[in-house]
Amino acid sequence: MIAQNNVRSTNNDPVESSESSPITGTSGTGAGASRLFRHFGSLFSPPAPSNDPAGYVEFGSISDPSASSGRTLGTFAGVFCPVALSMFSALVFIRVGFIVGNAGLYVTLLQFIIAYVILLFTVSSVCAISTNGAVEGGGVYFMISRTLGPEFGGSIGTLFFLANIVGCGLAISGCAEGIIQSFGPTGDAGTSGSIPDGRWWRFLYCSSINTLMLIVVLIGAEMFAKTSVVILGVVVVCLLSTYISFLTQGPIDVPLPHENHLVNFTSAWYTGLQADTLWANLYSNYTKDYTSNGNQVNFAVVFGVLFSGVTGIMAGANMSGELKNPSKSIPAGTLSAVLFTFLCYMALAVLMAATTTSTLLQNNFLFLAPINLWPSFVTIGILTATFSTGLSNLIGASRVMEALAKDRVFGPLMSFVVKGTYKGNPIAAVIASWVLVEAILLIGSLNTIAQINSVLFMLAYLATNLACLGIEITGAPNFRPTYKYFTWHTAFIGLLGTGIMMFVINSIYALSSIILCMFLVIALHLFSPASQGAQWGSISQALMFHQVRKYLLMLDSRKDHVKFWRPQMLLLVSSPRSCCPLIHFVNDMKKGGLYVIGHVKVGEFVDNDSSSDPTIEEYTQWLSLVDHMKVKAFVELTLSRSVREGIQQLIRIAGMGAMKPNTTILGFYDEEQSRDFFEFEESPYRTNEFDGNGVKLFPYRKSGETKALGAVEYVRIIDDVLRMKKNLCLCRHFHRLDKQMIARNNHIRYIDVWPVNIFDPKNEDPFDVVSQFMMQLACIINMLPVW
Repeated sequence: MIAQNNVRSTNNDPVESSESSPITGTSGTGAGASRLFRHFGSLFSPPAPSNDPAGYVEFGSISDPSASSGRTLGTFAGVFCPVALSMFSALVFIRVGFIVGNAGLYVTLLQFIIAYVILLFTVSSVCAISTNGAVEGGGVYFMISRTLGPEFGGSIGTLFFLANIVGCGLAISGCAEGIIQSFGPTGDAGTSGSIPDGRWWRFLYCSSINTLMLIVVLIGAEMFAKTSVVILGVVVVCLLSTYISFLTQGPIDVPLPHENHLVNFTSAWYTGLQADTLWANLYSNYTKDYTSNGNQVNFAVVFGVLFSGVTGIMAGANMSGELKNPSKSIPAGTLSAVLFTFLCYMALAVLMAATTTSTLLQNNFLFLAPINLWPSFVTIGILTATFSTGLSNLIGASRVMEALAKDRVFGPLMSFVVKGTYKGNPIAAVIASWVLVEAILLIGSLNTIAQINSVLFMLAYLATNLACLGIEITGAPNFRPTYKYFTWHTAFIGLLGTGIMMFVINSIYALSSIILCMFLVIALHLFSPASQGAQWGSISQALMFHQVRKYLLMLDSRKDHVKFWRPQMLLLVSSPRSCCPLIHFVNDMKKGGLYVIGHVKVGEFVDNDSSSDPTIEEYTQWLSLVDHMKVKAFVELTLSRSVREGIQQLIRIAGMGAMKPNTTILGFYDEEQSRDFFEFEESPYRTNEFDGNGVKLFPYRKSGETKALGAVEYVRIIDDVLRMKKNLCLCRHFHRLDKQMIARNNHIRYIDVWPVNIFDPKNEDPFDVVSQFMMQLACIINMLPVW
């Protein structure tokens, strides 16, 4: 390792190393007693104005009591009913027969178990986040954005919004299908006065249902909750009638739908409870789907349809802004609804397999109506289940859109949503969501929509599990969920399960959604106003801290070797205004090593007039300077009674562990007049960012002003650096360095190196330690294209 060198390096241009004055600082004065009184006074003074966007709420913060006046929903009405109804959806009365008939009972039960395991672990993550602090409106978007930051939160929130839009279209399509199958030309009510059928007739029915949902949601969330309670009661009664019919009905020859052109027979048998029927339905028998132009059915298609019907676990979290106690209601209501729907689906699948031939299951998805003791029960059940699911998705989409608009994730693009809110109900968001649902309804095929819906929801679940996994791995002390069944294992299993099943359902849709998500992450990072603010807590910072700390502990200074030596720079700066070229030059010279910009503020800590350490207040200004200069440097500030003492502190404490500066850089002590590179016209560093309210930050020594540092103290500082076993560089005339001119000059340039050891002038060995050090720095500079 190279140590204790006194080096003076120069270049052949008039831009030799140097800088006007080395280090200076301003002294702070004030009485300790007055500072103490001001400190206590500040505790009771009005808070400083916030730069947060309107409507912004930090995760875990307690909102204004006035904001909670609209929280009227409890666990049952606000969470259990919406979740249960969303998980029943069109699946319970229309698509379970399709799944059992094609996949067989064994695979159907396996698929339900896989789906609910994924859902259960995702619910565990949702419960962990929701019980870790106060939860505002926006549901899953709020939780993810306050954990992963605005880029991931905004992108996943956008995809979750689209998933709710697609889910609403899926539910409405199922509702319209139930109406056609029951009241169409070939339905149970198929008479001369029946409603017409056809592509555009179906779109008209879907649009009418969508408009009815719009009216209900516009009335408000309380109306939606009351509607959900009533609808759940109706659905449960209709489902019970189906169970009773399975147990009591005898054999029935059920007609097949008129639009099924894949078979050459017109009916199939419902056998009632029979062991032979159960045995025949145990194993898979994939056929073609008569509702999607005869497309071949396989495991992925069936699972996509199944999972699309049980994606409603976020319905309660979407209502977080209207819940009285979301931290309690979301876990209790969601878990109860998940268990309830799982038992209902398992019982329904077993009874279907034991009573209905696979031919009927595969060729008539609405066979439950003709075999029911009162067929109208099934029709009512289909309409109410799908209608409530659509309501849940529509209101969920509007709430996520409102949260995105309040956080200004897309800037002014969604400002109309914030302005279009009346009494807490986002009217503009509801109408915008309704328009997008209309566009989804043009797709038509229920099973095609189902796969898109499943992939989008799975991506949202994946992000939820990723957020919880990341924050649990980092060991953040402020992550203390009261939900005791959450661990990093549950989050990892949920993450792995959703990631795999996304590609099982449809690899093209999965890959497309991930690409779209990454595009949104990059776009929001570059352009979103929300990502520019410091109020967002991003988990990336916690993860980086966790990893950096681990590797810093592994980095051992005792294992350093000359082969892997690199410069670790400490540049001591008096005022950055006068030494911008030097700051940039040292950045070129560090070669991937540590670069620390150090500054000493002269003063007494106890006499400081401020209520806090002044270096704390100035630290953010120096970080802004680093951003403006576009250099890869750390900043170290210290408060000391003298410049020399402060430099001793910086040399000792700068860096961490094995990453500590081995080279100290000082400006040369001369009478050269300093220049303000932030002001004059030709400067590439010109800016007014540090000129605010008539006060210039980083003041520098002007003409006629006395130096803050004497020549004797400067020499003693040099001696201190050498005695502390650090390499030393003295830099002069860097205010003359024009890097842009060098870049424009195409003729051959040279970097002159003068291998002079001032401690041993008679030494003519060109390969002593000092010469090697100088050659090393020159070589590093020469590696850069501009040099």
